[in-house]
Amino acid sequence: MGSRSGKSSPKVSSMENNHKEPFIIGVAGGAASGKTTVCDIITQQLHGQQIIESFYYGLSEKKLSQVHGYNFDHPDAFDTERLLSCLKSLKCGNEADIPNYDFKTYEKVFPERKVSPSDVIILEGILVFHDPRLRELMNMKIFVDTDADVRLAQRIHRDTVEKGRAVTVVLEQYYKFVKPSFEDFIAPTKKYADIIIPWGRNNKVAIDLIVQHIHTKLGQHDICKFYSNLYVIQSTFQTRGMLTIIRDVNTSKHDFIFYADRLIRLVVENGLGHLPFKEKQVKTPTGAVYTGVEFCREKLCGISVIRSGESMENALRACCKGIKIGKILIHKDAEEGEQLIYQHLPKDIAERHVLLLDPILATGNSAVQAISLMLERGVQESNIIFLNLISAPEGIHAVCKKFPRIRIITSEIELGLNDECHVIPGMGEFGDRYFGTV
Repeated sequence: MGSRSGKSSPKVSSMENNHKEPFIIGVAGGAASGKTTVCDIITQQLHGQQIIESFYYGLSEKKLSQVHGYNFDHPDAFDTERLLSCLKSLKCGNEADIPNYDFKTYEKVFPERKVSPSDVIILEGILVFHDPRLRELMNMKIFVDTDADVRLAQRIHRDTVEKGRAVTVVLEQYYKFVKPSFEDFIAPTKKYADIIIPWGRNNKVAIDLIVQHIHTKLGQHDICKFYSNLYVIQSTFQTRGMLTIIRDVNTSKHDFIFYADRLIRLVVENGLGHLPFKEKQVKTPTGAVYTGVEFCREKLCGISVIRSGESMENALRACCKGIKIGKILIHKDAEEGEQLIYQHLPKDIAERHVLLLDPILATGNSAVQAISLMLERGVQESNIIFLNLISAPEGIHAVCKKFPRIRIITSEIELGLNDECHVIPGMGEFGDRYFGTV
């Protein structure tokens, strides 16, 4: 069995510490089926860390003296408990000590290697689906299904070239251990696979589809690494709970407004943290001097995209007393696209930092229109902070690619858009639910 550096049941400690559990992929299949090549391709496309190690038990001197009669393809040959311990450690955001194993001498090699947590862990091995405890840790299970003759040919080539073994020894082990173990232990685990890849390493289409699916599952964590100007507020059970309430179609208008306002306040506070500050010293009631900071309140304004954006104005006013707020109305036309209908912006907006308010970032078309208008009015791109509750990847790509110097602050990133350009899973028409209109 091997592990490579990607999630399972969430734990309170990991959520509260803002630790994102890795996405764990299990890759099983017969010996020499092409598992390693499949894992290499997935790892390269995900730009992740790659680890290839083995969790075999070390052999005693007696077993080493009879090594050609030892079945390395039997479940009892693997230290499953050690593997489980390593995976759980990585899931919790801790380092793990991974054993080294020399396939030529059949011995463990010291020192062991320290491995840091990764976004993706690929667990590769002929029997990784055999133990139900391992299967429970996996987010995705892949079985590489390669014809037996092809596996035998690849095994002969690998063991003779890479491990220096004689063909007769390879064939003897194959018919005595490898083939029976595949039929008894490995082939039956195919039923647990989420995805079966026929033709192994040569099935580029299947591997590409798997990588795309993993990118989608990684969601906001992956997109945030791609765009340095995208920020997602810290996820806690409180924020997840509030998002759950406002997404629920059965939530009352009163509760929707209450919890939406709480989330909006968190997003606004986070956005204010991205404004420039300067050092300031004050004297405390005890007579001591405290060195702190103050932000540029007088050179700040908010711009709400009518009408959903108006729901965010109260939170901004509560955080920034006396702040100027302008408005932009953009009409969505099926034939002519986004059209600017109305604008009311501060006359000196070019000299200000701007907080753009719109709770939903879907296609990004309205945001692009609003940002383009502000740039035309002389606002520096780096002075614009776009605040929203939820963002679709399509909208993030549209805004960040066109305006790489603005900052987007959001509470959660969605799966994407459906055929009607509605955010999925979304929360419906935000303005209608917030203002109680249809």
